[in-house]
Amino acid sequence: MPRIQLGVSLSEKLAQTLETSIRERKLAAGEKLPTENALVEKYGVSRTVVREAFSRLKTLGLIETRQGSGAFVKKLPPPDAGKLKLIPDGSVDAVLKVVEVRRALEAESAALAAERRTPQSLQKIKQAMRALDKAVASGGDGVSEDVAFHAAIAQAANNPFLLDTLSYLNQFLEKATRVTRANEATRADLEDAVRNEHLAILQAIEKGDAKAARMAGTKHMLNAAKRIDNADPVFWTSQGLALAKRLRTPLALKSAKKRASTAKA
Repeated sequence: MPRIQLGVSLSEKLAQTLETSIRERKLAAGEKLPTENALVEKYGVSRTVVREAFSRLKTLGLIETRQGSGAFVKKLPPPDAGKLKLIPDGSVDAVLKVVEVRRALEAESAALAAERRTPQSLQKIKQAMRALDKAVASGGDGVSEDVAFHAAIAQAANNPFLLDTLSYLNQFLEKATRVTRANEATRADLEDAVRNEHLAILQAIEKGDAKAARMAGTKHMLNAAKRIDNADPVFWTSQGLALAKRLRTPLALKSAKKRASTAKA
C-alpha cells in the first residue's frame, strides 16, 4: 500500500505563514517579499522549500514573481468586495460540493487550454505533471502539485476571469483536494486511475482536441466524486473527516463568531 504523508510539509507551513501575513495586510500590496536567502536564514529551511512555498502562493493568486526582481504581493480585493462568499461547513458533503464546482471549471478550463495552448504553456502543464509524479513517488500526498497541475491548465486557457475565479476558489479547492488525494492514496489502483485521468487531459490538450479535453476534465471530476462516495467508512471516520473539517477556514470561524456576537447584542 502506498505510504500516506499525514503531516504538513515545510513548504506548506512556510506558505501558510506568508499567506497569513498577506491576508492580514502585514505585507502590503506591491511590497516585495523577503529574498530566498532571508527566508532560508529566518525559518531554517532550504531554497527548495522557499521556492515551493512561492509556487503555492502564486497558485493562490497572492503573489507574482518578476524575473530578476523577486516576488511581490498582489493587490487583494477589499474583504467585502463582490458577492461571492463561500464558507464550507466542514462536512464531507462540503467536499463533494466543491468537487462539483471543480467539475464545471476544470472541464471548460481544459477545453479552452486545448484551443489556446502555446508551446510554453503546454510545457508548464507537462512540468507540473512530472512534479506531481515525483511527489507521489517520494511518498508525498501531491496536493500542492495536483493543484499546480490544474492551475497550469487554467493558465493555458488564457482567460483572466477564469484565473481570478480559480485563484479565489483555490483556498477551498486545495483543502478538498487534500481529502480526495488522501483517500486515493489508500489504494495503488486509485492512484493509477487518477494519473491516467490526468494524462488523458494532458494528451487531449496537447492534440488541441477541445471536445476530448472537456470530456476528460469532466470524467476526472466525476470519478473523483465517485471515489469519495465509495471511500472506506473507516477513512471517513478518521483521516477523511479530519481533513474535511479543515475546509472551515479561519475566515469561516471568524464570521461565525461575528454572527454570534451580533445575535447576543
